[in-house]
Amino acid sequence: MFISPAYAQGTSGGGDFLVQLVPILLMFVIFYLLLLRPQQQRVKAHKEMVANIRRGDTVVTSGGIIGKVTKVRDDNEIEVEIADNTRVRVIKGTVSEVRAKGEPVKESA
Repeated sequence: MFISPAYAQGTSGGGDFLVQLVPILLMFVIFYLLLLRPQQQRVKAHKEMVANIRRGDTVVTSGGIIGKVTKVRDDNEIEVEIADNTRVRVIKGTVSEVRAKGEPVKESA
């Protein structure tokens, strides 16, 4: 009726533990490859896009506002013209897309 002590102690735990650990490790690898790595690449691409915003670019904010960059104020803000004589200050991080690249700013010597 009860399990005898000799039967319960008959299994070895060392090799069995490693066999149970392999699927868990495999799940972590798959999780990293399918979820974490693509997200890191998207964040890197977004940071690069935001860093390269220049005057004349047509941008779309995360709120859906489309406008043309008229001035890059500092590292965090840009000025966007959304209509004639209507300019708003926007935080660079909220820009979700750069639709058309403007002409590069000509620097005076």
